[in-house]
Amino acid sequence: MTYWVYILQSEKTGRYYCGQTAYLPRRLQEHNDPDRSGEKWTKKFLGPWRLVWQMPCHSRIEAMRLETHIKKRGIERYLSTISPPRVPPPAGLTTWSVPLPAGESLPNSQISVR
Repeated sequence: MTYWVYILQSEKTGRYYCGQTAYLPRRLQEHNDPDRSGEKWTKKFLGPWRLVWQMPCHSRIEAMRLETHIKKRGIERYLSTISPPRVPPPAGLTTWSVPLPAGESLPNSQISVR
């Protein structure tokens, strides 16, 4: 099963949120559902939330480790190390192949930018 680490950004405040899930479309919908309780961070700060970065992982453990790494480093700082940062790929492509920052060793280094 594929797990996803994702970063959302509030369209109103510019704040970031990082999480992980096995089903990304449903999770994004949950973050933006005003009637759903339980999402403390994304309910505390105004949305709507849009997906700005995602990375597939081979296991939940790998996804949880990457999520923890991103949060410890700081989401905005992590995004600034990705080359190119939050820029759509060239016409006709849907993903960038991006090398990981120095010192990081994750088995999957392909990201999708929306």
